[in-house]
Amino acid sequence: MARRGGPGGGKAAAKDKAAAKGAGAKAQGRRSGGRAEREPVSRPVGGGVAEFIPDRERPRGWTLLIDGAPQSHVDLDDPAHLSFAYQRRIGHVIDLAAPPSQPLHVLHLGGGAFTLARYTAATRPRSTQQIVELDAPLVQLVRDHLPLDPRARVRVRAADAREGLGKFPDGWADLIVADVFGGARTPAHLTSAEFLTEVRRVLKPAGRYAANLADGPPLAHLRGQVATAAAVFPELALAADPVVWRGRRFGNAVLLASALPLPVAEFTRRVATDPHPGRVEHGRALTDFTGGAAVVTDAAAEPSPAPPPSVFENP
Repeated sequence: MARRGGPGGGKAAAKDKAAAKGAGAKAQGRRSGGRAEREPVSRPVGGGVAEFIPDRERPRGWTLLIDGAPQSHVDLDDPAHLSFAYQRRIGHVIDLAAPPSQPLHVLHLGGGAFTLARYTAATRPRSTQQIVELDAPLVQLVRDHLPLDPRARVRVRAADAREGLGKFPDGWADLIVADVFGGARTPAHLTSAEFLTEVRRVLKPAGRYAANLADGPPLAHLRGQVATAAAVFPELALAADPVVWRGRRFGNAVLLASALPLPVAEFTRRVATDPHPGRVEHGRALTDFTGGAAVVTDAAAEPSPAPPPSVFENP
């Protein structure tokens, strides 16, 4: 099931949640400009209770929460708008994966509200995309309330991410995006070198892999994930908020990996100029960051750490 971190973790996530809740409260029972305000939608899904909260600043914008934690934001009028920091960083990866507007073959492991698939379809028309999402009730809820553009070439499979990955042929994908969380933790079988070896098999020779990772002090999980990726891919970069890099709070990091050199300079520039600026490390600095962490194998794999309750509490 797809559970993902908030806009930037910590206070940023709490503020986004508070804004979403506030928007929902104001939407109930009011009328504006002669039209009824949109009301929140709530339904049990495989991963808990899913809610769509209307965005008061965007007429067709919605925030997806699961068990109260912000997961995704979608603007049906502007699918190229990415509200959450980690999704903007993956958006940069999509932008830099090929020349502008060139169609891509993209595999999304974890679907959420299909935000990144919508972004790809809007910015790279005629792309062929597949979403593998375990939570079938969530998929149906998204289809019902936030339908995909019928022109978008997006297919959704209800399956476990690794099981679904195994059904793709060698060299199918230009880009694989992993954003898979179960109970707010990345499942253990998606953290190993064996899993990443399968990712590399499905990628084209010049393909790229982007993963949303989450960790907090002392960043042992994140160090292990970088070391594991380095055992499979020769080229890596990692983007995160400075406070996450310094081990001061729990948050998201986006790992980028490839068999060929990455556009590190441009990726770094874009991440640094985001509304919530981040920092990118690569090369020797990223190797030093691992601190000799061991490569994770299936036999020893564990889920990512659970976020502390304070991550989504109002400050």
